[in-house]
Amino acid sequence: MDPNPKSELLPSLYKASLAQSELRAEQISKAQLEHLASSRTPLDAKSFFLTDELSVIAEIKRASPSKGDLAIIDDPLRLALDYEAAGASAVSVLTEMDSFKGSISDLQVVSDGVNIPTLRKDFISTEYQILEAKAFGASMVLLIMLGLTDVEYSRLFRFARELDLEVLVETHSEPEIQRALQQPVSFLGINTRNLNTFETDINLFGELAASLPEHVIRVAESSVRDKQDAALYRESGADSVLVGEALVTGDSKTLIQDFRSVG
Repeated sequence: MDPNPKSELLPSLYKASLAQSELRAEQISKAQLEHLASSRTPLDAKSFFLTDELSVIAEIKRASPSKGDLAIIDDPLRLALDYEAAGASAVSVLTEMDSFKGSISDLQVVSDGVNIPTLRKDFISTEYQILEAKAFGASMVLLIMLGLTDVEYSRLFRFARELDLEVLVETHSEPEIQRALQQPVSFLGINTRNLNTFETDINLFGELAASLPEHVIRVAESSVRDKQDAALYRESGADSVLVGEALVTGDSKTLIQDFRSVG
């Protein structure tokens, strides 16, 4: 028996995401998707994070389960280009349709239009979803330790790397970090949002990041509202911040430049 059974905290989100991909699979077979993916060459995502500055993964985010609607984004590429011009190292594209109002077409149009890596952010649980990510232009995918068993995580991580996709592995606790590091992780995210209560604790990052290996790119997720939050994460060892809500509800250009300027 797997010692890390799938969390009961995220079943509805995983179920919705899986159902959405199964509907798409009725239109595009796995074989067709493999053919589309074979024509894509992902960017070397790590090379965009080799900087002395705090790097920014800027997110295309219309809504969330905790906040509801955040922004009307009719032209995701235009927003992504604004992010790129402001100095973002990558663009995160939410593709879950029900709770986040994203789409796989958002990923394609953004990936085809920018010159920086894109991250497919979704509740990924199958190889088909990872194939979709590559076929529609992503250079990175998100895997959430809270929603995956060790067996599932290992299988999906290895499959993504076989496709030359980088993996941002999301964690929220020391046990999840130890599970994550069973694979050769390059990008490790610490989400300071509790996905059970949706409460955030910005100090959690510092408590957990100190034990990470030196080679890992440390990504702080959630709770980044302003320059002061970014500075706190940087002082706690963050190499990058993933920011969504603040950028889509505020002045994204100024905020990205502020985040990068903290050192």
